[in-house]
Amino acid sequence: MAELSTVARPYAEAVFKLSQEAGNSASWSDALSLLEMVVNDPQMESLIGNPRIQRQQLVDLINGVVGHHLDAQAKQFVEVLVENKRLVLLPQIRSQFEVLRHEREGVIDAKITSAFRMEDGQISRLVKDLEARFKRGIRPDVWIDPSLIGGVKVAVGDIVIDGSVRGRLDRMEAALTT
Repeated sequence: MAELSTVARPYAEAVFKLSQEAGNSASWSDALSLLEMVVNDPQMESLIGNPRIQRQQLVDLINGVVGHHLDAQAKQFVEVLVENKRLVLLPQIRSQFEVLRHEREGVIDAKITSAFRMEDGQISRLVKDLEARFKRGIRPDVWIDPSLIGGVKVAVGDIVIDGSVRGRLDRMEAALTT
């Protein structure tokens, strides 16, 4: 069976194309986030896989829950996902849409993990340095992980910059055992 992200890709690309044509990528981002929350609700999850629930009932239920928060195109998108039994792909669709959106806007996400709480100025300086290195805008996602002992670990896409004490200790251990 195909991987979920592979099956989700055409849907994400179609939504991205629609958002670019209409110039409303921010509203599509909000709509996809809302739909993801609805689909991930435990009660909704049980209805999505229930063979006794007809497709139109599921569409009506979702549209009833989200109400006026979705425009006509987004509601039509829900119908397409229900018809093709692809509602479970919404998290992957939203994730891939956001990647496409950020690429278009010249922004990439950076997961910054620190052993301690970072001050706003420290985060700003780190983001500025990362933007200079990657020559793109950086959207920081800051986490605290005391197991790092000290320092910072940054993940931007597939690139990991580990300046943590834990990372240094791990590298030292590896060097000593080889």
